[in-house]
This record gives sequence, structure tokens and C-alpha cells, in this order.
Amino acid sequence: MFEWLTAGLKRLHTLLYMLPVRKEFKFGKGFHIGRHTRLWAPISIWLKKVCHIPVSHELIHQYVLENKAYVGDLYRHLRCQKQRRKRYASYSRHGQLLDRISIDEWPATVDLHYRIGNWELDNIIGEGHKQAIVSLTDRKSRYTLTQKVKRKKTSCASKAIFSLLSTIYDQVHTLNSVNRKELADHKNIADQLNAKFFFAHPYTLWVRRLNGNTNGLICQHFPKSIDFTTINQVEINKITDKLNNRLRKCLSIKTPNQVFLGINPSVALAS
Repeated sequence: MFEWLTAGLKRLHTLLYMLPVRKEFKFGKGFHIGRHTRLWAPISIWLKKVCHIPVSHELIHQYVLENKAYVGDLYRHLRCQKQRRKRYASYSRHGQLLDRISIDEWPATVDLHYRIGNWELDNIIGEGHKQAIVSLTDRKSRYTLTQKVKRKKTSCASKAIFSLLSTIYDQVHTLNSVNRKELADHKNIADQLNAKFFFAHPYTLWVRRLNGNTNGLICQHFPKSIDFTTINQVEINKITDKLNNRLRKCLSIKTPNQVFLGINPSVALAS
């Protein structure tokens, strides 16, 4: 497969070591190759201009790696000799959500909205990814819980979720979230709450539109463009109380508080 490429590389290998120590050949802005650098990154440009062989950089590296597998030494001329992976491939550099359960296994009864305790959750991230707000919304009652976290980390997110739901332990049956890496501790969260944790497919916002709409209402007061270090939990609780005391047409002109807690507040804040 690489016979035609081998001839070009051998010719380039010979030409490289025939160059003077300080001699450089430039091919446009930012590209040069010479003996004192042994820079093989722009080798595809050299092959196109000198050897008249049209070849991509990816094919060059495939050939070099194959040569290395057969105890060759071409890889020694690479500027960076450690193994690399393409950033745009499916491989992720930031870890994986292990043992996650797909939303495809979600019980069909959840969509019927006949019981309280099926929660959608997500994060609202502030400017510069410094801090975030963890939000949870019950699918039947639209009841919302929120808590600010200082860092967008697994430990902070897990602690916030358990803190919000531990007091209503008997009203938590399922949890549904997007594929966020800060939810890597989802198994421990599910075990502590005696619930099942499901993850939605990427780019399927319509499956979790309730929590998305709720986050949109919260962002009217706390836009993502502001620094969340300037707000506190008391301010967030005030907005959450307004949402939970807001009359909803989908709840037969009742508030989330009335449906979830079974209470009848004397004053329902509609704004």
C-alpha cells in the first residue's frame, strides 16, 4: 500500500541530510524544514512541491507508525514522538460516564405523569465556568429545586443533588439528566436515594424540555453571561419560590407547590 510513498520518503530522507546545517527551505508562512530542526510536521507540503506526490499528513503518520511497528526509525524524526490521538475523533480526553443507563430503558409510566417523583436535572453554568446552579424539576408537578455550587465538579454536583432530594426521599423514583461529566457519581446518587438514574441521548433536548424551560425561566433572572460569584443562595431561593408559586395552566390553574406539597398558599406569586 505504501510502496509509492516509501520512495518519496527515502528521497526526502536523503535530501534532508544533504542540506547545510543552517539551511532552510520555506513553503509559505509558518512552514519550514531543515537539517537543524528535522521538522517532519510539514512533510506533506515538501512531498507535494518537491517530489510531486499528493499526500495528506494523516497518511504520512500512518506510514510512520507502521514503520515503527516493524522496528523502523522514521518516528525518531518526528517533532513530537509520543503517541497522540485526534481531538475530533470519538475518543474523549476527559473520562467517561461508566455504567450509565440509557433513557431508552426509562419506564413507560414516566411519560404518563401519573405520579410525583420523576425528576429532570441539569446545571446552569455562569460566566467563565466558575460556578453553577444545579436545578431539578419534577415532571408531574413542575416543582423546582435549586442550589448553587462553587465548582462544576463531580463532588459538588453530587453533594447538591443529595442535599436537595434527601429531605423528600420518598418522592424520588427516577432521575434523568444530560451526559455531563460532573455526574460521574450517578451510581452512588441513585443508591443513596434508592432511585434509578437515566441519561438522555445527545442533542435530544425535546426529551427533557421541562427542565430546559425551567432553566430558561431561571436564566431570566440569572443570565449565563453574569458571574455567578456575585449571587448567593438566598437570591436563588427567592426566584425558586416564585416559580413554585406560579399558576400553571398545565396544572389546571394550580401552582407546583399545591400539586407537590398539597398546600394552598394564600398568595400565589404570578411574576
